Amino acid sequence: MFRKPLILITAAVALIPVTGAQTLSTPDGDVGMGTHSHQHAKMPVIAPSTAWTVLPPLGLREPATIDTLFENYSRQSVPGEVTDAYVTTGNLGAEGENLIWLDRRPRSEFFFRDALRAWLPDIETQKFYNTRMPMTLLSYNASGGKENAQERLKGIFSGNINRRAQVGALLDYIYSKGSYNNQADKDLIWGINGSYMGDRFEFQGIYNHYNMLNKENGGITNDDYILDPEKVQAGMTSVDAKAIPTRLSAAHTRIVGGELMLNSRYKVGYWHEEEVNDTTVRRTYIPVSSFIWTLNYRQARHIFTDNAPGELTQFFENTYLDPSKTYDKTTYWTLQNTFGISLLEGFHKYAKFGLSAYVTHEIRRYHQTPDTLDRSELNLTPLPGNYSSISPRLTQNLLWAGAQLTKQKGTLLTYEATARFGLVGPAAGDVLAEGNVGSRFRLLGDTVSVRAFGRFSNEHPSPLLNEYVSNHFIWKNNFGKERSLKLGGMLSIPHTGTTIDAGVENIQNRIYFGNDFVPVQHSGSVQVFSARLRQKLRVGILNWDNTVTYQTSGNEKVISLPKLAVYSNLYILFHIATLKVQFGLDCDYYTKYYSPIYQPATMTFATQQTTKVGNYPFMNLYANMKLSKVRFYVMMSHINQGMTGKNYFSMPGYPLNPRRFQLGLSVDFAN
Repeated sequence: MFRKPLILITAAVALIPVTGAQTLSTPDGDVGMGTHSHQHAKMPVIAPSTAWTVLPPLGLREPATIDTLFENYSRQSVPGEVTDAYVTTGNLGAEGENLIWLDRRPRSEFFFRDALRAWLPDIETQKFYNTRMPMTLLSYNASGGKENAQERLKGIFSGNINRRAQVGALLDYIYSKGSYNNQADKDLIWGINGSYMGDRFEFQGIYNHYNMLNKENGGITNDDYILDPEKVQAGMTSVDAKAIPTRLSAAHTRIVGGELMLNSRYKVGYWHEEEVNDTTVRRTYIPVSSFIWTLNYRQARHIFTDNAPGELTQFFENTYLDPSKTYDKTTYWTLQNTFGISLLEGFHKYAKFGLSAYVTHEIRRYHQTPDTLDRSELNLTPLPGNYSSISPRLTQNLLWAGAQLTKQKGTLLTYEATARFGLVGPAAGDVLAEGNVGSRFRLLGDTVSVRAFGRFSNEHPSPLLNEYVSNHFIWKNNFGKERSLKLGGMLSIPHTGTTIDAGVENIQNRIYFGNDFVPVQHSGSVQVFSARLRQKLRVGILNWDNTVTYQTSGNEKVISLPKLAVYSNLYILFHIATLKVQFGLDCDYYTKYYSPIYQPATMTFATQQTTKVGNYPFMNLYANMKLSKVRFYVMMSHINQGMTGKNYFSMPGYPLNPRRFQLGLSVDFAN
């Protein structure tokens, strides 16, 4: 099923941006003149390249960075280092879950894809670019040999049609056979985007598509192949990772989907005239209010297959539909239309903030595997006791009303707050309010940043958590709303290289997957506290960066997290002529805890109270380099394998990758 493709890349870039602009323009965009002169007043406009992301649901722009730094470039190719503490099935592009609670996002309405969040595109984090010249960032990472090859090709393009309009594209292809058997994956992501920023009209649009195909091995059959190979291999002190037997050999999961976002804004205002000199007048359009329409369409399908009957009876406790094979298919789509009106920030000296009101209508549709069997004639698992008929099709209509308050200009105080209230359908009575406030001030000759954030939600769960049908899992629940309050803040002191952030979250009626991989709802509340310190130290060319995260859960049977997670990076930075070099050793470590267990049929992580993992340092020796617009690295990942113990498991049955040599290259084609 997995064949290594022959990739042919042909790149041609021919977009030429506008490099100059006239001083005076008329409302319809034509070049105008001053009242006493017929001379064109020109001024060069060569602004630096910029990037931004969009803030839902009304599409406000937030500044972002362009990723061309070479420091720590190699880290992105290590599956277990997506974050400072990350549970993973082991392969690049495969399933995983963030163990840093401060950064974990809420469960989505189609929970299958949550396990692949680290690799999937996201409209809220995707960047738009405004560049002086077409930009193409192309990277290729590779490691391993014929049996365990790991490759990733990624490309980002953006080009300006003129100073107002931009188009872009995204390509991300991961092909990895994995370090262990029956672990291969092949992931293809592509997307297009565009924007137009005019005086009266603005537009931002994105379409992303993904096709993620993963083999599922269910974990290795015996952890002693890693912990004590002599015990299971007749005296052998080591074993080839590809020779370790796995619990599944014919199972596959596929997630295919896409997301479309179209955001348009029409601004109403007036023209302001400003006298540049005795003969020239500059006219500027000052928007006062705007009318907004945002369309967001998402669709996805999840398929789980296994054609080996023997595996089904050994791996799965229950079989409800077909004892000879499994073919589970669940599909979903949602269409949201948001209409808003806003008073814009800054149109008057007393207009210190922007205020918007909006309504959102959403229609969702789910389709599951139908259950039409006559069980009296088949040797199948009896249905759960609380089960009753589940329709394979479900359609929901939802309506929200909301408001957004923002202040994006200025350095002393900026803030953003968005709230919505459910009015119709299952969303009736739902509340979601979130926001943040930030400030900057001078200290020790540098600018210190302070930010506070908060989020409150009281929302109904995804329909799939209440009703689900598949070959090995069937449930019918009547879960109530989950309620969560999260508060926290961040302090950044660049002068000392210090960043501190902390937060506390109280969750009531939390829904989670128990050790039987079936969702349950906790009747009480769970509180999670997190604090993180990032500290950079430097003496000459020697650098030592550390991130230390402490977190504690009030109920580890519901939410289990490592109490301490550390990322430490010791390196030297130096130049060889025009070559920049970062050479160092980094380490990921977190304390022992009851890790999740993974269920491939539903792509979910469940709780367990039997086996602890952790207390193992995962080290990489690397050299990151940059020459002009070319970044590249060489790395020996997990260099400490066999030196610091053997308990390098991410979760029971799923060891981290063994030692491997990796390399990568990224080129910034500025045409």
